[in-house]
Amino acid sequence: MNQHKQHNAKGESAPPTKYDLPILYRSVSPAQRREVRDQYVAEQGGDCPFCYCALSGPPEPVTQTLHLDPERLPPGFFRHPVHLHHDHETGLTISAVHARCNAILFQYFGQ
Repeated sequence: MNQHKQHNAKGESAPPTKYDLPILYRSVSPAQRREVRDQYVAEQGGDCPFCYCALSGPPEPVTQTLHLDPERLPPGFFRHPVHLHHDHETGLTISAVHARCNAILFQYFGQ
């Protein structure tokens, strides 16, 4: 049995599992996407799978050294510090990541 305490994107105790992950990103409402994101955060032990830092804090400092083209990102992209990462081809959710990590995944890796 997993004894690891699960937390949401704000570092608070997470609600019980609700969704059978992954899900189709565009098939759920923004409110449901927040719930899915929080479920990923809990299942990931509160860490970003890209930079391995806690999602309740800033991403790995090395991510700050990579240039991001603001023209490639939608307005308000950094409004939320934790994003629900999804595959743009299949539409399936992948994980919860820092906003900056999500931008790097998109710009440098096409994810």
